[in-house]
Amino acid sequence: MQKSTKKKVTLYSDGSSLGNPGPGGYGGILKFNSHEKEFYGGEPHTTNNRMELRGVIEGLKLIKEPCDITVVSDSSYVINAINSWLNGWIKKDFKNVKNIDLWKEYIDISKPHKITGIWVRGHNGHEENERCDTLAYDEAQRQKELLIEKGK
Repeated sequence: MQKSTKKKVTLYSDGSSLGNPGPGGYGGILKFNSHEKEFYGGEPHTTNNRMELRGVIEGLKLIKEPCDITVVSDSSYVINAINSWLNGWIKKDFKNVKNIDLWKEYIDISKPHKITGIWVRGHNGHEENERCDTLAYDEAQRQKELLIEKGK
């Protein structure tokens, strides 16, 4: 068996929405050796699952070369899809699947990488997951405030 020569990166991610749908945010942390990068963003009208998936997609966009990536998330939706469901969804042309636009974006952006998902229990003291949760929630709050300022 040949050992992979790709860099090993861990992508921690979380999503949040205030209402489902409602204003939402995502937050993430990329770790490679001793390097760490936080990222976050949001949308004014979205769902929790869309923000969970958007966090993974945006994290993958920051990776500039093919890598072995471990995605760590408290979203069973995202982790189960990455590890198990996605190939079946592709075979049935995404029939009855939600968030097709984001899953197709995920497929495109993930092509150069080998990705494995690991589920962690949310709000359970996992340091990186707690930080991602804070980033996501803070961004969802910011999106809510922007809507209030705009009078929507």
